[in-house]
Amino acid sequence: MSVQLTIHVDGDWRKAASGATREILDPVDATAFAVVAEGGVADTDAAIDAARRAFDHGDWPRTPVAERAALLRRVAGLLRRDREQLGLLESQDAGKTVEEGRVDIDCVADAFAYFADLVVNETGRVVDAGSSEIHSVVVHEPVGVCALITPWNYPLLQASWKIAPALAAGNTFVIKPSEITPLTTVALIRLLQEAGLPAGVANIVTGAGDTVGARLAEHPDVDLVSFTGGIVSGTKVMRAAADTVKKVALELGGKNPNVVFADACATAAGFDTAVDQALNAAFIHSGQVCSAGSRLIIEESLRERFVDELARRAEKIRIGRGTDEGVECGPLVSAQQLARTEDYVASALTEGAVLRAGGIRPEGPGYFYRPTVLDRCHRGMRVIREEVFGPVLTVETFRTEDEAVALANDTEYGLAGAVWSGDPGRARRVAGRLRHGTVWINDFHPYLPQAEWGGFGKSGIGRELGPAGLAEYRETKHIYQNLAPRPVRWFAG
Repeated sequence: MSVQLTIHVDGDWRKAASGATREILDPVDATAFAVVAEGGVADTDAAIDAARRAFDHGDWPRTPVAERAALLRRVAGLLRRDREQLGLLESQDAGKTVEEGRVDIDCVADAFAYFADLVVNETGRVVDAGSSEIHSVVVHEPVGVCALITPWNYPLLQASWKIAPALAAGNTFVIKPSEITPLTTVALIRLLQEAGLPAGVANIVTGAGDTVGARLAEHPDVDLVSFTGGIVSGTKVMRAAADTVKKVALELGGKNPNVVFADACATAAGFDTAVDQALNAAFIHSGQVCSAGSRLIIEESLRERFVDELARRAEKIRIGRGTDEGVECGPLVSAQQLARTEDYVASALTEGAVLRAGGIRPEGPGYFYRPTVLDRCHRGMRVIREEVFGPVLTVETFRTEDEAVALANDTEYGLAGAVWSGDPGRARRVAGRLRHGTVWINDFHPYLPQAEWGGFGKSGIGRELGPAGLAEYRETKHIYQNLAPRPVRWFAG
């Protein structure tokens, strides 16, 4: 298996300076299907230097907004052209079903198109200074060199949420994808090249977080670091960035409640929809989703009927290779993630949870784990308080609206949540009380590129997508022009 050139610096593809490599494993059978360069500090420094030169002396930051937007639209078109190829690669790299991979590519293209439209339609803000002799305007400028660190669960989607606004704003960047799922991000950098992005604007270093990621976070020539991943790594990034007082954006996951009131299930159709959506909330991409609805919080009177049906359907979920016909759920991404999931389930059972579905690793190769439903859970359990990032759904119950809100908000995280109710007033009332960055009513998981994404509490700092997602990659400048200057005579002289 030949080594892929996966480090891109100043327009050139290269091997790691050290010559080190890493095997990329197929999570379906744990076999290597690619070998990539394993970058280190020297490669990272070279990439940062290239991005610095491109920002300070290159044309991209000074390229007219309309031209930057046109390039982003070309990238969106190239993504749609290569949808099938990229969707298959995302499936193999991350273990998700190929249909999920295709949907991801559609969303990536939409992100590039959205930020192209957003940036081209924005102008500076004129400020009324109260005098015709003063012209005052607030304008936006690019931050500079951006370090982008992305996770393994949605490799290309998360990359696009950072790259598209960074480029739209006129920045240069170095991206470090997850070391276990780097291949589609490498493919995206090639598409940026094909679209005509100048050399040095987009750089990629594949390698480990504790070397490449740490260097990006601490380097004095980096002006912003945007990180998506776990809270332990996120806090390390924040500490490393503190000495240089660079801008920091963090998306650190969640422990997301899915609150179901009995009145949402008053009809057969309502019951069927709520159960179906609870499965989707918890088990899409084997639960390896930062916004997964892993905490089912259900009205006590509905619990027995709802959980019985939920468990029955969970046992029928078809797992396997994501490209195989009829497969609904792929493997976990790595042996480490599988072991983590098994540990959380064992802990929950020891603490009194009742296993209603799953809870086993099927025989055979790969990192598969059956979709799991744990009933009779309570707030003292690790599985309730900590992010599992696997196909594990816990069940808690409530009797009153206040109790439902208290349970949903009883978490250090605050990324997303949902409310299911047949009473529109109750649904909006509860949604308004939830301390989470995205709240769905009678739905779960959809997002819009036009709407900000991010969380409260330990779910992170800042927002991606929407106007605020673009603002993360900009500095705001006030220009105050005196049109009729004259002496102030403050000092008599």
